[in-house]
Amino acid sequence: MAIIGFLVFGLVVGALARLIKPGKQNLSILATLGLGVVGSLIGGVVASALGTGDIFELNILGAIVAIVAAVLLIGVAESLTGRNKTHV
Repeated sequence: MAIIGFLVFGLVVGALARLIKPGKQNLSILATLGLGVVGSLIGGVVASALGTGDIFELNILGAIVAIVAAVLLIGVAESLTGRNKTHV
């Protein structure tokens, strides 16, 4: 059950990150989920390193770091996919 909660939280984090990031992102729902989960994992690791809880424990600091990390990851994903397109 904890994995389902982690995936749902990752999707929420990914969606919030897409709302915060300006402009239109060409990301699928699976890409949003993946970037949100990775952002959530980064947020959990940072919060755990600061001693505010466990990696998979939901806390405010971890959520904030997760959203910021997901926004940065969306920027990285956009820059990587933008290079593959040819401009005519």
